[in-house]
Amino acid sequence: MSAPPDLPPVVSRAFAVSRKAGYVSFCRNETGRLLATLAATRAGTMAEFGTGCGVGTAWLRSGVRGSDARIITAELDAKLAGAAAEIFADDEQVEVLAANWSTLLDQGPFSLLFLDSGAPSEVGVDCIADLVEPGGIVVLDDLQPCEMWPPVSGGRVDALREAWLTDERFTAVEVMVAADASALIATKR
Repeated sequence: MSAPPDLPPVVSRAFAVSRKAGYVSFCRNETGRLLATLAATRAGTMAEFGTGCGVGTAWLRSGVRGSDARIITAELDAKLAGAAAEIFADDEQVEVLAANWSTLLDQGPFSLLFLDSGAPSEVGVDCIADLVEPGGIVVLDDLQPCEMWPPVSGGRVDALREAWLTDERFTAVEVMVAADASALIATKR
């Protein structure tokens, strides 16, 4: 078995900033590679709700292929947003806001929107549907793989996952990114 590919430089910088800030809750490399792959197919405005120290943003940025794409990301914790902003200080295609995710409501529609599945419950499919352009993609990460229907998490029906997988405005699929992690990808019809 060969070693995994090296991390893109912007992702390595984001990990260094996260370590320096003592922040350990960030996008897994497996999910990051998925984000980079999806970002490579997008133009226009991409967004992330919940920047942390910018690891997910860095993965998105590593996939961007043209100058016609831009990434805007919002982090409620001003210290974390400041740390993430350091990574992208010289990058005109990335904007980091120290703000609640709701400040991005008037910035769409988005061609790709990255959400943490642990986001506040008000960030559900009904809230997000109008923020994504037709053909746009929503990615939710940090899901535990589930092989049953309805999906169960923590001994309860996972209402968030069920809503995304059954909403008629989206075509959605859950994909395993590792043996213990999955992500949900939904494309707006």
